[in-house]
Amino acid sequence: MAQPAVLETELAPYFTTKAPFQFPINFRESFVKYWPIVSLVMLVIALPAILVFLGIGTALIPVSYLGGIGAGVGYTISMVLSLIGLILGGLALPGLFNRKRAGWVFSYYAQLLSVLTSIVSFSLLGVLLGLLFLMLLFQVRDYYTR
Repeated sequence: MAQPAVLETELAPYFTTKAPFQFPINFRESFVKYWPIVSLVMLVIALPAILVFLGIGTALIPVSYLGGIGAGVGYTISMVLSLIGLILGGLALPGLFNRKRAGWVFSYYAQLLSVLTSIVSFSLLGVLLGLLFLMLLFQVRDYYTR
């Protein structure tokens, strides 16, 4: 048996057995079938946007501190976390297409970073959607072999 991912054992009950609701089986099966394709399209769309924001952000870092030290630091942290999440999403693709556990684990880490990014940028909607997606990831975890 593969070793669980960071926080996987602790979070699993809250997103599966103790979750406020369970996604229907046919929805889960459709998600597992189409998620790799959707993920690939989203990565292709997100990559140029992240690169543009990194370029603009780099140019604006000197003046971002005029809004307070936290504004520049928060922006920088959220952009770095977004870039790392994008890389993890790319690493997840082969495993998602082949329904391997490694694909699920990379998606899980990318989603944890997404929730962390939403917390850093004070996005309540981002946190809620991220937690909902984490719940879905945990409920389809058994579809990915070890």
